[in-house]
Order: sequence, then structure tokens, then C-alpha cells
Amino acid sequence: MKKALFIFFVLLISGISVYAQNAPVAANDKPNSPVILFEETLFNYGTIVQDGNGMHNFIYKNTGKEPLVLSRVRSSCGCTIPEWSRQPLMSMEQDTIKVKYDTHRIGRFSKTISVYSNAKDPMVVVRIQGEVVAKPVVVTEDK
Repeated sequence: MKKALFIFFVLLISGISVYAQNAPVAANDKPNSPVILFEETLFNYGTIVQDGNGMHNFIYKNTGKEPLVLSRVRSSCGCTIPEWSRQPLMSMEQDTIKVKYDTHRIGRFSKTISVYSNAKDPMVVVRIQGEVVAKPVVVTEDK
């Protein structure tokens, strides 16, 4: 009797430990989850004159079946300011993330913008890069 009870408990504990190994399906593994797809993940400004236009729009689309919600959009430094819609993006619709780089700083730059959402890939990184050059000096002659 003791032997049978012991074997029963060993099998019970073994069964529980095997069952515990099966991880539940994550929310972003659902077949109908939203999917975020960017037209581009890297934008090169090239050479920009100091205090020039540092704006760029990253266009993205929800190719999944459920609404896409961007929860956070963070830049790698304070010199890059992202703006995005907080409204859910329905299936097959597109929207933009507006990024403004502070072109008052002279020199080469490479910045990342991390986009957090409820998509299958919960975090996507887009990048901007380029070089800001000083404004040309205008010399006027006195007569």
C-alpha cells in the first residue's frame, strides 16, 4: 500500500512538472494580432544646413486583423522628438510617426526611435542619420 501511494505521488509530481513546461500562448502570438509594417526603417537626411528642416515622417501600416495601438515611441536622445497618434489603427490602414531632429547641433548623427505597440513584434526600431553642417557665412562689402 505504501509503495502504491509513493508511486502515485511520484507520477502526480512528474505530471505537474511536465504540464508546467508548456508555456501559455503570448498575446502577440495570436494569429489575428496586429502587424506593424514600416515603409522604411532607416532615413538618411544626407547633409543638412544648420537650423534646416529636420522633419521626417515614418509611414507604417497595420497588416494584421486586429487594431494596432502604439503605446510608446521613444527616441535615443532629447534632440529627436517623435509625434504619433494615440488612436487605434484599424487593419490595412496606415499612419505616420513624425520625427523632428534638432538641426542646430553641428556634426554627424545617428539616432534611434523605438516604437512599442501591441503588434506581433512589440518593439520595432527605426533610425535617422545624417550630417549637419554650419551655415555659410555671408560677407557684405562696405562702400
